[in-house]
Amino acid sequence: MTQIVVLPHEEYCPEGAVIEATPGTSICEALLENDIPIEHACEMSAACTTCHVIVREGFKSLNPSDEVEDDLLDRAWGLTHLSRLSCQAFVGQGELVVEIPKYSINHAKENH
Repeated sequence: MTQIVVLPHEEYCPEGAVIEATPGTSICEALLENDIPIEHACEMSAACTTCHVIVREGFKSLNPSDEVEDDLLDRAWGLTHLSRLSCQAFVGQGELVVEIPKYSINHAKENH
């Protein structure tokens, strides 16, 4: 199992969290399986950027991004060189520290 440290996020994970994920699991799946309700408006099909995360540590342990993901990331709020779509970033063997950005481009969020 790989440890993922999730930095505090006001809405989704106010206290932060430390979770475990099986290598090969997407970061998005790992967060959802651990009751961290990250947005994923396209149901993890790499068609939006609502599951954008910033991988503060362990970035190189993830699978490489592809051209589709890179093109989508250009639209993400708060993009950095450590940004990934959590639905496309698969956990490897290295520990991760993940930040969920404060905002997303989803203007039609349910229950808000």
